[in-house]
Amino acid sequence: MQCISKTRFKKLLAAAILPWLFACSALTPGMRVDLEDAAASTTPGAMPSIKSITPQLLQSEREQREQQASQDISRLQVDSLTPYRIDCGDVLSIVVWDHPELANAARLNMQPSLGTTDADAAGTAVPPAGFVVDHDGMVQFPYAGALKLSGLTEMQARSELTLKLARYIKKPEVTLRVQAYRSQRIYIGGEVKAPGTQVINDIPMTLTEALNRAGGVLPSGDQSRISISRAGINHWINIPQLIQKGVDPSGILLAHGDVVHVLSRDESKVFVMGDVTRPMPLTMHDGRLTLNEALGEAGGVSQLSADGRQVYVVRNESGKEPTVYNLDARSPIALAMAESFELKPKDVVFVNASQLAMWNRVISLILPSTQSLTNAAQIAK
Repeated sequence: MQCISKTRFKKLLAAAILPWLFACSALTPGMRVDLEDAAASTTPGAMPSIKSITPQLLQSEREQREQQASQDISRLQVDSLTPYRIDCGDVLSIVVWDHPELANAARLNMQPSLGTTDADAAGTAVPPAGFVVDHDGMVQFPYAGALKLSGLTEMQARSELTLKLARYIKKPEVTLRVQAYRSQRIYIGGEVKAPGTQVINDIPMTLTEALNRAGGVLPSGDQSRISISRAGINHWINIPQLIQKGVDPSGILLAHGDVVHVLSRDESKVFVMGDVTRPMPLTMHDGRLTLNEALGEAGGVSQLSADGRQVYVVRNESGKEPTVYNLDARSPIALAMAESFELKPKDVVFVNASQLAMWNRVISLILPSTQSLTNAAQIAK
């Protein structure tokens, strides 16, 4: 075997490797956003909408947020809280003073309550002694006969019963109250301490009352994303935003059959990737997180490898085309704009690597192979 000098071997190796190295320099390892390759693609829809983050864009985004922030909760709000109205399944306690014989009728009037038990409301399957409002909203009472009390308040029902008894009893004194609330209930679930069914009673069931009865929202719950489902329509409630606008959440009145769901903060994550100090998923703070905050919590862009001109926010909203926002973060003005750019759940913040960093990564992959060839040549020599 003819011996080759070390210097000549290095020249031959360089002549063989360098052309191939330059030809493959575009095949850089790792993830990156290449807008030029996307623009050159012939695939329809491959090129997303690219928007530069400018003061004009921030103004447009702010106006759009203000329009969306006007939550349509008019159907859920009430000007003044109305008293509880009796309905089918409720159990009434009726006492006619100086006529104890009429109290015995309550025991005779006990009957199953429309296929439900009172376990949820009173902790027992046996309904208390009283007058059960039947499925037609009627109550049978001695001398008064059948009375339709559903839809009436306690005071209205007492007046109706007193009027009927006055035909047979001189100046009757009647006490009527709801003994067991069993006709109306709501369900609350999600990130609350005690999810489950809650019975509507004489205390108006507002949103804040329901949350308090459920033990409050857990630390993992997102108070900016509370869903109230009524008649097949979802109403989204952002409590911090309502308070900021001076709207009292206790004015939101729940109705029978409503389903309240508190979403988890994990469902509102933002993902920071690319050449940052610590790539990580971030949870939003009460539904709010700016681009500047996201980069700051990730340790900022890498000072050694990041390209400050290529900070991207990739947004893929349901039913819309993906949008990519680009920020040139090399100036302090850009950092101020990043503080005003608010992210949305599931946004991806990506920082591209610089050309020098990508070149260095290609070299780092090739150099081990070059070193192996050099060692093999030395062994052969």
